Amino acid sequence: MSFDVAEATIDQMQAAMASGETTSRGLVLQYLARIAASDKDGLTLNSVLELNPDALFIADSLDAERSRTGPRSPLHGIPVLLKDNIDTGDQMHTSAGSLALAQSFAPRDARLVKGLRAAGAVILGKANMTEFANFMTAGMPTGYSSRGGQVLNPYNLSAATGGSSAGSAVAVACSFCAAAVGTETSGSILNPAGRNSVVGLKPTVGLVSRSGIIPISRSQDTAGPMARTVRDAALLLNAMTGSDEEDPATAAAGPLPADYSAFLDPDGLKGARIGIPRDYYFEEVEEERRGLFDRAVERMKELGAVIVDPADIPTSRQILYSSVLLNEFKNGLEHYLSRLGPGAPVRTLGEIIAFNHAHPLEALRYGQSLLLDAEYRTSGSLTETAYLRDRLTDLKLCRTEGIDAVMRDHRLAALLFPADFGSRIAARAGYPSLIVPAGRTAEGVPFGVTFTARAYEEPLLFRLAYAFELHTQARAVPSLKSFL
Repeated sequence: MSFDVAEATIDQMQAAMASGETTSRGLVLQYLARIAASDKDGLTLNSVLELNPDALFIADSLDAERSRTGPRSPLHGIPVLLKDNIDTGDQMHTSAGSLALAQSFAPRDARLVKGLRAAGAVILGKANMTEFANFMTAGMPTGYSSRGGQVLNPYNLSAATGGSSAGSAVAVACSFCAAAVGTETSGSILNPAGRNSVVGLKPTVGLVSRSGIIPISRSQDTAGPMARTVRDAALLLNAMTGSDEEDPATAAAGPLPADYSAFLDPDGLKGARIGIPRDYYFEEVEEERRGLFDRAVERMKELGAVIVDPADIPTSRQILYSSVLLNEFKNGLEHYLSRLGPGAPVRTLGEIIAFNHAHPLEALRYGQSLLLDAEYRTSGSLTETAYLRDRLTDLKLCRTEGIDAVMRDHRLAALLFPADFGSRIAARAGYPSLIVPAGRTAEGVPFGVTFTARAYEEPLLFRLAYAFELHTQARAVPSLKSFL
């Protein structure tokens, strides 16, 4: 079998399996070889935290099923990695990169994992991540966890990977898997996707069930697909969505598209009114990245987009510190821990803090200031006046008087941001964003542009991003040849 998984799309893998050129087992073996050569040796990128001991057996069963009845879906036999805060009810741990949870086994699959398995995906393993999704301490490098160590950027080993879904982004970029699932509270999919030249979707909160995911914030958390192409991200999302009685937010979505890839349109930018919020969001964007952004905008104009520049968000400078994450973290984490069963290694946030204090050399390289703040400055009951005020303010400034207002006033389809600079306002609004590659700096570090829309407008985001991707082909492939 001569099929090569490097940069292969899901459609190409399906065609190769249909023709007999390869099998699901063959795909898994190739990914394992690439992980061994460049993630655990060679560059030692450290993006994969744990592998599924049953991956080959699952692949074999799916190959046999294909021969009997054909594929279940476009994901049949496709190897996928999950961020290490997503539950799998199998022999893999779910730890959020924490040593305190290093021996924690989830009692069942997260709802999104059930969807992936039902579609025929092979859960290849767990990806490394910034510990507790970067809500452990101030100053921790993105991509670092006590359990997994530091994830490295394959495009420039001295550059940041972005966080907290660093392992997911790097593994996708390096073809250590076909696609991966990350999670985002505020930038944790968009940031590493942009820095590793992959596509990342942060969905509307509630489009993908939040049950079975180690949380930070009930009001902002969501899982989302990370892939090398927009189409692959859409195919992955198809299997991740759906109602869940354990997550009431999923009921608000209403009827969902059966296939997000149906919205991909080569002419998707033609006539689309896209606004650029210049005020505030470009203050920290270096000149070189501004140039990459401006070239992306010019290409969109050539493809028929109507660019409204500037389309400033009136509340941008009013969106300051919010206590929402700090208050919701303790409440959500302890609810998650309570569902692990009697064999759980820790049952409360206080026990995690105590474990870390007892193992300072291994667990406290960068401290645990945020864990301490959540434990001792919040009740976990979500009754604090500051929390309630901040939650209402976030919705007002970010949604009603923020994104909704600018899009209404300028009659926009979407907003466009450099890299992940709009992630905070979109996250607090609960709105979707999709980042797509748009070039690289002179130092080789990838750069992306982010489309943001209103709730449940993922079809629009896929349409816009697909057209941009198709006509720019800006994804960069990391060089791993000397280690393969």
